[in-house]
Amino acid sequence: MEVKKTSLKGVLLVKPDVFEDHRGEYVATYDVDLYRKHGIKVHFVEDDISVSSMNVLRGIHCDNKSWKLVSCMLGRFYLVIVDCDRKRKTFGKWQSFLLSERNRNQVLVPPMHGVAHLALTDKIIFHYKQSENYDPARQLTFKWDDPELKIWWPTRTPVLSQRDQTGDYVD
Repeated sequence: MEVKKTSLKGVLLVKPDVFEDHRGEYVATYDVDLYRKHGIKVHFVEDDISVSSMNVLRGIHCDNKSWKLVSCMLGRFYLVIVDCDRKRKTFGKWQSFLLSERNRNQVLVPPMHGVAHLALTDKIIFHYKQSENYDPARQLTFKWDDPELKIWWPTRTPVLSQRDQTGDYVD
């Protein structure tokens, strides 16, 4: 397993080892001992998936407590992580990643960093582990095309939920 720092403080790119042979491949998506050996000591309590079709954009969502470990189980998506803490000088800084069933990359996301993804294939399965149970009362949502964030998306016409069309962040 390889762990790399990214341009966002606390956000890590994780490349699990992949064993391939004539039968296919094997990937351990999480091993607490291995992750701790690499300095990742987050205790995860919940696993979730979302399934989306081409051009669906979900996010930008975050809260003030949850760490997330994001991966792609099927297809390919454009992942954006953005610093959503207005108290930091780095507010609005973002980074994108391409996650796919082929590269098996994972991204570790700290609290107050928004997560958003755009489906680039007919069907994707977005998987994430969370360090806290989901609590809608703690959720913050920024509009996907918030002009203050200046995020580049590979589409201008995504399929969005009502929540993601309007955002609900209150200062």
